[in-house]
Amino acid sequence: MMALPPWTTKQLLLLVVLIILAAACPGSTFASDDDQFVESVRSTIESVRQVISIVSRFSDVLGGGDFRASNAIADCLDLLDFSADQLTWTLSRAISSSTAKYSSSSSMGADMRTWLGGALGNQDTCMEGFEGTNTIVKSLVAGSLDQVTSLVRQLLSQLPGTIDAAAAGIWLKEKEQKLLVEANIRADVVVAADGSGNFTRVMDAVSAAPDNSARYVIYVKKGVYQEYVEISKKKTNIIMIGDGMNLTVISGNRSFVDGWTTYRSATFAVKGKGFMARDMRFENTAGPEKHQAVAFRSDSDLSVVYRCAITGYQDTLYAHSMRQFYRECLITGTVDFIFGDGVVVFQNCEILARRGLPNQKNTITAQGRKEPTQPSGFSIQFSNISIEEEEEASNSSSSNGIIIFPPTYLGRPWKEYSRTVIMQSYISGLIRPQGWLEWNGDFALDTLYYGEYMNYGPGAALGDRIRWPGLHAINDSSEANNFTVAQFLLGNSWLPPTGVKYTAGLT
Repeated sequence: MMALPPWTTKQLLLLVVLIILAAACPGSTFASDDDQFVESVRSTIESVRQVISIVSRFSDVLGGGDFRASNAIADCLDLLDFSADQLTWTLSRAISSSTAKYSSSSSMGADMRTWLGGALGNQDTCMEGFEGTNTIVKSLVAGSLDQVTSLVRQLLSQLPGTIDAAAAGIWLKEKEQKLLVEANIRADVVVAADGSGNFTRVMDAVSAAPDNSARYVIYVKKGVYQEYVEISKKKTNIIMIGDGMNLTVISGNRSFVDGWTTYRSATFAVKGKGFMARDMRFENTAGPEKHQAVAFRSDSDLSVVYRCAITGYQDTLYAHSMRQFYRECLITGTVDFIFGDGVVVFQNCEILARRGLPNQKNTITAQGRKEPTQPSGFSIQFSNISIEEEEEASNSSSSNGIIIFPPTYLGRPWKEYSRTVIMQSYISGLIRPQGWLEWNGDFALDTLYYGEYMNYGPGAALGDRIRWPGLHAINDSSEANNFTVAQFLLGNSWLPPTGVKYTAGLT
């Protein structure tokens, strides 16, 4: 049990004031008609700003005496601020569908559901950061956040049914076609550990990038960069290119055990829209004994990660929110090592489990959709789901047919409407025949959606799969098609200008 700091008289008085403020914070009211949607979004934005004001005062209460709680408060402020942005994008898109500043894809409805879905999940992430901290502060913050969650949930349920048709947005200019695959792309700045570039640290190059840019290319030369990188929401359309996933490495070791929240433990984190990465490695070396330790976290809408390695143990890749595409990537870990609530497609990726703590079970995915109205989920297509090569060699040499690699499952339901689909992929025989693992008893087993379609390999057989109401052996190609790049990400409207290879459908 973690020792909590004692409360001073000043802190207790401030807590009383905050309780009064939280109770007095007004909510928004919703009309049922679609023509009230814009006003509902506006009033929700105002409510979020009021909650930000309340939560910011907890920094005075905590002081510097509780490292984890201070990090949790900082997370909450960042996440609430991001919720305000996501609501603002929604408002802009609703007011002017064809000329909106934040128009992004070919569907107005998909944009708005994505942004509202992100805003809905932010409050949960805030509260999760308070694990192991003072329960009084956690309870007070929860009261204000519950209001925001309720308002955003109502917005999602009241999206007008007529908003799905809209002019296609263009993400990058046509002259930037095949941008990522050009070997001779001109970098705006160069990062080099040996001093031969403009910067020796990646974060310095990010800080130097102009806000709200149309494109900014950072070339990171080979080397190991021991640092933490965070690309803020203002740093849009950052393109980061390395010399290869085994040559350009950004490395960190923050972890939950060392006092960081899961959200803030990330070695590399990005919020700015339109982020692209190629030929790099993002790693967290904290090890399995440090539990949650994120290597890469993304809230970047319409983002691409291409030919990159993302390596760690528990909670390696935090696909927190928004629309993300991963192609030809290596992703390794142990417990829930691909998790979050993004709208994500993984295509032609190597997804490999590794050895963790003794008696620990591996789960590859833990998707966190909490409402059926959210568009989020994970789709894994044309990929290899297995274990690391050295572990596979060790396992194959075991005697008497005893499996020595930890029990490994395709995923488990983190939130009530968890959604993951695996299709047209190789599944190793070291994935347990049951396929999927429960989170806690019968939680979410009848509300989740887990699907498998045309997979192959010794672990793809469905005969011994666990029998849950939400688990589907997909036999209809039209159902599987809903989880392709073209349908799930609307990728045909924004991926072509990046030049990254992708398969739009099932073939």
